[in-house]
Amino acid sequence: MNASPQVFLNGNFIAKEEAKISPMDRGFLFGDGIYEVIPCYQQKPVGLNLHLQRMNKGLAEIGMAYRADVSEWTLIINKIIAQFDSQAVAVYIHVSRGTDEKRFHAYPKSIAPTIFAYGFEIAPSVSPNRDTAKGFEVVTVEDLRWQRCHIKSTSLLGNVMHFQQGQDVGKDEVIMYNKAGNITEAAACNVFVVKNRVIMTPKLDHQLLPGITRNILLASLARSGGFHIREQDIPLAVLHSADEVWITSSSKEVGAVVKVDERVLGNGKPGPMWLAAQEAYNAHKFDL
Repeated sequence: MNASPQVFLNGNFIAKEEAKISPMDRGFLFGDGIYEVIPCYQQKPVGLNLHLQRMNKGLAEIGMAYRADVSEWTLIINKIIAQFDSQAVAVYIHVSRGTDEKRFHAYPKSIAPTIFAYGFEIAPSVSPNRDTAKGFEVVTVEDLRWQRCHIKSTSLLGNVMHFQQGQDVGKDEVIMYNKAGNITEAAACNVFVVKNRVIMTPKLDHQLLPGITRNILLASLARSGGFHIREQDIPLAVLHSADEVWITSSSKEVGAVVKVDERVLGNGKPGPMWLAAQEAYNAHKFDL
């Protein structure tokens, strides 16, 4: 990695140490913004169009006029990842509503958004090997976040607090359930449950993020063929009796869960369906 990779801020590449954002920025004061994290392997972004489409949809939902242009952001992302020697880099993009003269809850008019992006090294793409792949341990908790979880907002305190619940008991993640007892998602991941070779994942609604890795995995499984997939409500009891559980995210790809609460899944290693799913994901992750 270069000694001091530059970051992108409001149209310019500058040294990270020189990047300054006003304390009156609404991203700082209210968490008023949208973000994306795009993994890149061998200089190739995964799901770039999907990430920017989701960002633009989120910006529209919170009433911001800025729209991310694919060709413009391709150039920016390429310049960011070119600064790294590593073949595995993630690019974080953050668009807040911008800086106003006063703190006021209502959306201000005629202020310019703050647009920020930077790169950081990540782990290599997951190798589909049941003996060497990391197995994740999770606990289940009631989902206490807000009711617009489909928006990838920079206001992440609800997710952070839930994630910390897992950390406090030495677990990698939490899997959340709603008041009806159905799974929503993990604090930083989507969730898949496998039972009798049927792959299930919660259907999309306001309770969970439409994850890009989730999207790519579903498309990859469909392209590979031979998988029985359902998007449906998943009761907590089904999770607790599952043959396999996966958590998906840009950084984890398809993460195999080996322990839910106090129950060890299978032999405590990633299962055979996980292997097939990770292989399918690897085969198609650059296609969308």
